[in-house]
Amino acid sequence: MVMKVKYKMGKNTKVLAIIQARLESTRLKGKVLKEVIGKPLLWYIVNRLQDSVELSDIILAIPNSKPNNKLEDFAREVEIKCFRGSEEDVLSRYYNAASAFGGDLIVRITADNPLIDPRLIDSTILSHLSTQADYTYSRGFPLGLNSEVINFIALERAFKEASQDCEREHVTPYLYQNPNLFKINIIEAIGKLKRPELRFTVDTEEDLALIREIYRQLYHDKQLFCAEDVIDLLDRYPEMLAINSHIKQKVLG
Repeated sequence: MVMKVKYKMGKNTKVLAIIQARLESTRLKGKVLKEVIGKPLLWYIVNRLQDSVELSDIILAIPNSKPNNKLEDFAREVEIKCFRGSEEDVLSRYYNAASAFGGDLIVRITADNPLIDPRLIDSTILSHLSTQADYTYSRGFPLGLNSEVINFIALERAFKEASQDCEREHVTPYLYQNPNLFKINIIEAIGKLKRPELRFTVDTEEDLALIREIYRQLYHDKQLFCAEDVIDLLDRYPEMLAINSHIKQKVLG
């Protein structure tokens, strides 16, 4: 049975962007604090999220292990809130962070996607609200530009009912694998943005090299470039794609 929305969204709806981050990543350790033209990778994610008009707040959700103290320091430096929870059970980290800061809607952000586009995030939030969905996700965009929005009550149900390790580690599988339980809204990329073959996420040194080159070409202080700008750049200089075109994305298990 599809769950029903238990509250009506309105002007006082609290929309939290919760960034999951850790320093003990398996493929590129410490990647979220790697330098990109003078600033940590994670700084750009926060900076871009701050340009959203639909977000109420930004939360950095990190593991409670000692190696991640540097991330708490980072949150303090950039003046965003920080929540610490389980390293492996990321679903519980999300749920407890959302509960602690009173979120009605949660936008899931991963700390390895430094080209996230706040306009796409805002349009996903608005689509989620207009369809009265429990869970909204986008697909068909370059890897690293897709977004997810979750009602708190749906997140709470997933937190209470999800039992598989994959469901706990990757946060949303219980939602999209149970369309009979949740009202799911899917946004399909169209036009120039329908480029699923492009890889804008950071898992390896090659991915990081591409991101550094994109920022070198497009970034200027206080100037926000958009997803179309990145795609136009890569279409003009297709040789840039060779930097990380051979990298294969890890498959959820």
